[in-house]
Amino acid sequence: MQRSAVFVVADKASLKRPFIFANAVHMALCFFMLTMTVAWHRELLLTGKLVSNVSVVIMYVMEISCLLLSVLGIFAACRGKRWCLILYVAGMAAASQTIIVRTALSYQDVYEKRVVREENKLLSMMPLTGTSKANRTLLYSIQQEFECCGLIEGYKDWGATIPASCNCQYPGKCIRLRGIATLGAPKNQYVYQEPCLPIYVSELKLAFSLAMAIQFGSGVFWVVLLVMGIKLMGQIKRKQEFIALLQSNRYVPGAF
Repeated sequence: MQRSAVFVVADKASLKRPFIFANAVHMALCFFMLTMTVAWHRELLLTGKLVSNVSVVIMYVMEISCLLLSVLGIFAACRGKRWCLILYVAGMAAASQTIIVRTALSYQDVYEKRVVREENKLLSMMPLTGTSKANRTLLYSIQQEFECCGLIEGYKDWGATIPASCNCQYPGKCIRLRGIATLGAPKNQYVYQEPCLPIYVSELKLAFSLAMAIQFGSGVFWVVLLVMGIKLMGQIKRKQEFIALLQSNRYVPGAF
């Protein structure tokens, strides 16, 4: 009876169930991110957009590795395998350190240099009246998505040929054009009042900030899993030593 009571107390204090639950959640998140990456990569291939092969490979490697680490951690916790937990802890330590350091070092490059690069890319399209067909197609999609018109001075950037993507149907966002004042545009035409460049840059900064926050949050979550793995590894070791003492009939109450 005394030995059974000791085992019940040990099981209640164990990190086994919280560790398995945390890794199950992590495994589901990794699987979701992997699915989203596959869908995103497929869309890029179908649309013919260029993307760095290195970036795609890194994303696949990180997501598949984290998925496999979660499977390994759950297996180790269920079977009580310390060597599996050692591999799990080593993998989580490497992954968390990599993503936290990478996020910290690349923040300035992503948040500042890439935003400036995209802003200059749009500014190079000016004047819009003489921009290429490919640039026009890109600007049309931006205007429809962000409900804006032009880049710097709004509809005036398009001169007399204001595209249909500038047409506005939402009160409060429209401006009414009046004949000669709009360089030949149709009278009483309603177009978006705000230019696209400030809106696009603001949304781009928000997207990059969210991406950095998700990466950093993932690193912190991995550190939590790492700590739980180390503690569970110690608990498994103590339990094995305790069982060995029981089997040797040398158990002394109060020793554990």
